[in-house]
Amino acid sequence: MSSIELDNLVKSGVLKREPADQIEFDGLLDSGKKRLIDATKEGLSDDSQFDLAYNAAHALSLAALRWHGYRPNKLRFIVFQALRHTLGLKPDLWRIFDKSHNNRNSAEYEGYFNVDKQLLTELVRATEIVRKAVEKLGPVPKKRV
Repeated sequence: MSSIELDNLVKSGVLKREPADQIEFDGLLDSGKKRLIDATKEGLSDDSQFDLAYNAAHALSLAALRWHGYRPNKLRFIVFQALRHTLGLKPDLWRIFDKSHNNRNSAEYEGYFNVDKQLLTELVRATEIVRKAVEKLGPVPKKRV
């Protein structure tokens, strides 16, 4: 994975460079894993499951970006768009996260939320793929002097 594309996003102001931190990475990974597990628990409303799965996906995607030494500057969804460069994942996953992000925004900012069971299933599946890829990254690389 090349950081050229990520560095271009720094130049455009979408990302900023910031040294990766093992404690932050571990916390994001832990949060993502717990939320993903909770998202599949029986008895929760579809809305709750979606919220948990979306936030798990965001935490795990942010963990991947942070592992590489980048942080979003303003845009929350950039962590999903960067998955191609941080984890080498295909664009079809980003489309699931993009649709989920739009649904989340409709609920958060417009009060409209209608969980699509198929999207929820796809979101959980895609988030599981991200989780496995983030776990394969291993420890945060040591800072270069």
